[in-house]
Amino acid sequence: MVQLRKIVLLFCISCFCVSVPCQGRIYSVKDFGAHADKKSNDAPAIQAAIDACSAAGGGTVYVPAGDYFCGEIRLRSFLSLYLEAGATLWVSPNKEHYKQANRFLYAENEKNITIEGRGTIHGTGEGDLMRKKTDTQEQKPAFRVGILRFIGCQNVSIKDITVRYSDTRTFDLELCENVFINGLTILNNYYRVNADGIDPVSCKNVHISNCHIVAGDDCIVCKTREANPCEDVVVTNCTLESVATAIKIGTESHSDFRNIHVSNCVIRNSTVGIGMYIKDGATAERINFTNCTIETIREPELVTTSMQNSIYPIFVDIEKQDENSRLGKIRDLTFADINIISDNGILVQGMSKSKIENLTMRNVTMRISKAFDYSQRKKHVGGRTSQTEDRRQTIYAQKPSYVTLANIQGLMVDSLRVFIPDGIFAKHKRSALSLHEVEDAIVSSVLRKPAGAGSGMPVIMMENCQNSFLTKCFALPGTDVFLELDGERTANISVTGNDLSKAKEGVKTSAAVPKRNDL
Repeated sequence: MVQLRKIVLLFCISCFCVSVPCQGRIYSVKDFGAHADKKSNDAPAIQAAIDACSAAGGGTVYVPAGDYFCGEIRLRSFLSLYLEAGATLWVSPNKEHYKQANRFLYAENEKNITIEGRGTIHGTGEGDLMRKKTDTQEQKPAFRVGILRFIGCQNVSIKDITVRYSDTRTFDLELCENVFINGLTILNNYYRVNADGIDPVSCKNVHISNCHIVAGDDCIVCKTREANPCEDVVVTNCTLESVATAIKIGTESHSDFRNIHVSNCVIRNSTVGIGMYIKDGATAERINFTNCTIETIREPELVTTSMQNSIYPIFVDIEKQDENSRLGKIRDLTFADINIISDNGILVQGMSKSKIENLTMRNVTMRISKAFDYSQRKKHVGGRTSQTEDRRQTIYAQKPSYVTLANIQGLMVDSLRVFIPDGIFAKHKRSALSLHEVEDAIVSSVLRKPAGAGSGMPVIMMENCQNSFLTKCFALPGTDVFLELDGERTANISVTGNDLSKAKEGVKTSAAVPKRNDL
C-alpha cells in the first residue's frame, strides 16, 4: 500500500510538472542599456533584450519601474514582455523611429507572444480630433502611431496592462489565431477619430474579457479581409464607452463573420451601443448579444451634427458600399436580456433584395431619457457608403417608433417593454414597435407606457407584413390603438391570445390594406 501511494504521488508530481510551461530566462531591459529617463530612445535597448531572449529560445523580457521613451519595438516568438507596476513606455511621435509600420509594438507570423503586467503604455493622441462640432475643419495628421499591430500571429496573450491615448487603432490584430485578451484597460481620448480599442480583423478564436475601454472610435470592432473570415469570437464582462460604436461588426466586411458571442457587457455614453454594418458582401451568422446594458451618448450636443442625428442603442444594416460591392447577408442573429436607456430607438434593417433571416429579440427593456426629434435622423453610416436604395438613409430611421425592424424574414419579438415619460411622449408620439416588410413573425408580450390616450399612435405598427402572429399582449387602459396594419402587401396576420379590451381599437386596419379574410 505504501509503495502504491508513492507511485501515485510521483505520477501526480510528474503530471503537474508537464502542465506548467517553462518560463525561460528573464532579461531585464536595464541590463541592455535602457535609461528610463523619458528622454533617450530606449527602443534599441529593449529590442536588444528581445532579440537576446529570442536567440536563447524564449523567456521573459522584464521592464522595471521607470519612464521609457521608445520608438518601434518588434516582438518575437516564445516571449513574454512584462511591464512592472510603475513602468511606463512613452510612445515616440517621431516618424524616423518606425520602420515596419506606424505601430509601437509589431509582430508578423510569430507565435506564443505574451504582453502582461501592471505597467502602462502611453500614446501620442491626447488631443481632440474631428469629433466635436468645433473640430469639423481639422485634418488628420500625416503620421499617426497606434499601439500594436500583429499580423498572422498565433497564441497571443495580452493581460492586465493599461494603455492611454493611442493616436489611432490601439490593438490591431490581423489574421491572428488563438488570441486571449484579459483585464486590459484602454483610455483613449473620447473625441479623437480613429482611436479604436481592439480590432480583430479576420481572426479566429478570439477571447476578450474583463476589459475597460474608452475610445474615440469603436471600442471592439470585428472586420474581415477578402477570403479570410472572422470567427469564434467571445467578448464578455467588459465596460465600454465610445463616441462611435462600442461593439461593432463591419464595416470592412469582405469575408464572413461566424460564431460571435457578446455577453455581460456594460455599454455607456456611446453614439451606437451595438452595431452591425455589412457592406462588402459578407454573410454574418450565428451572432448573439446577451445580458448587456446600453446607454447612448450623454452629451450629443457636443459632437458633430452628423453624429447627433445617427444615435442608436442597437443598429443593424445591410447595404452595398458601392455599386460594384457584393450583396451581403445576416442570419441567425439574437439580442436577449438587453436593458437600454436612450433618447433614440433601435433600427434593424435588411435590404429588399437581402432580408435579414431569423432575428430574435427577447426580453428587451428601453427607458427613454429625453426628447429627440427624428426629423433629421439618418441611419448610422459607419464609414463610406453610396445610396443604393431610394431613401434608405432616412425612411426607416425616421419612423415614429422606438424599435423599428425592416426587411426581415423570420422574426421573433418576445417581451419588449418601452417606458416613456409623459412629457416626452407628448412631444414625440411614437410606437413601441414598428415592422416593415416583415415575413413570418411571432410577436408577443409588447408593452408601451404610457398607453397614449388621445394620441392615436398605435403601440405596434405593421406595414406590408405577411404570415405574422401577435399573442400574449395586454392593452393598458387608455390605449387608443394597440395594433395598426398598413400597406397593400399586408396579409395573413393572426391576432390571438391577447387582452386588447381596454383599447379603443384593438386592431386598426388602414384603407391601404386590401380587404381579405386572412387578417
